[in-house]
Amino acid sequence: MPRDFEWEEETLGSEDFYREDVEDLLQEGAWKEGFNEWTEYTSLDEAQVRLVDDLGLFQAFDFYWDPTEDRLRFDAPTVPDDWRELDATESLSSSTVSMIDGALDDLGRVVQEVLEDYIERNDEASNYGWGDETYGSREE
Repeated sequence: MPRDFEWEEETLGSEDFYREDVEDLLQEGAWKEGFNEWTEYTSLDEAQVRLVDDLGLFQAFDFYWDPTEDRLRFDAPTVPDDWRELDATESLSSSTVSMIDGALDDLGRVVQEVLEDYIERNDEASNYGWGDETYGSREE
């Protein structure tokens, strides 16, 4: 269950978050493309990125289709609340933890945009059975 997902009475029990399909797109290159774009402007330094990786936060992202809002969403991980007790975080401050959390949210947004592009490209081929019926219209 996504972190901020709210069940709606009319869809209760019929939710399909399409996580496996989204994961396929991430593995096809959406993650790498989004991650590379993010690294071009993130304010995190190499040690901070390594810390995020050591904490398993990159793997903790949750990308899914929200059936109630009919759109792609994500839940970005955050540095654990007990970060002061972790051996790997000796040099962190509260402001650095906030900066890392913000950078992870930025990463999620970039990858989400890339995923939306992948979905639009795949709509024509309909490899995943995703189309207007599944995703609604994308008029922006």
